[in-house]
Amino acid sequence: MKNNITNLYLKPHVEVISNTINETNILIIEKQINEIIKAIKKGNKIIIAGNGGSAADSQHFAAEFTGRYKLERKGLAAISLTTDTSAITAIGNDYGFEHIFSRQLESIANKGDIFIGITTSGNSKNILNACKSAQEKKLHTFGLLGKDGGLCKNIFKDCIIVKSNDSARIQEVHIFIIHTICEEVEKRLFQKK
Repeated sequence: MKNNITNLYLKPHVEVISNTINETNILIIEKQINEIIKAIKKGNKIIIAGNGGSAADSQHFAAEFTGRYKLERKGLAAISLTTDTSAITAIGNDYGFEHIFSRQLESIANKGDIFIGITTSGNSKNILNACKSAQEKKLHTFGLLGKDGGLCKNIFKDCIIVKSNDSARIQEVHIFIIHTICEEVEKRLFQKK
């Protein structure tokens, strides 16, 4: 049983994370930490979206900022676009599911905010459209993508692609990156030296 779990779950997880967390992607993570800190210091907000499990991850990401990650500190402005069911269903009904995030961004985003899109396929039309809306409003865009990055890899200013076809492994690495960003942002803004 132990070898089965190791071979089926642990080894593939370690392999995917090892292939993703390389020098190039560490520099991208570092850049995102700095972009988020800069935005927060200027009074801007972090806006995050995803579908399915990535919707839960976007909510988790926003909660780590608005609540806390590890340090007792003031809340940071972050919003997950997946939490307003009235907006999602009205926009989905009136304009189509592919616009549920872009319409919200059009109404709440301001220049200097950051948009983070999460998609394990890299091809989510609503994430792609949201990124386009974010760029039109002069937001910094960052994508956490999966597989080969899909269509989204060409639209986000910065992105990390978790090269795997297994959504569970992709999401595990996305959560690792999310936690890394949250911890570093919190430390750099609030840890006493």
